Amino acid sequence: MIEIFKTNVENERQAKSLLVLLHQHFSSTEINFDLDDCDRILRVKGEKFCSLNIIKILADKGFECQALE
Repeated sequence: MIEIFKTNVENERQAKSLLVLLHQHFSSTEINFDLDDCDRILRVKGEKFCSLNIIKILADKGFECQALE
């Protein structure tokens, strides 16, 4: 399963901090940001994860995150 999210993460420092946090919750997933994309993409690939939990984790840290269709 691959899910792609649009975020408002602005820089590499923020992305790295969020990656550490997300990997704590979803250790068996591949997670990365593409900050060069206009939507500042967060890509999550794995077998077991909940998109709503990812959105909530980012929201709790003050970031916008929405799944792209």
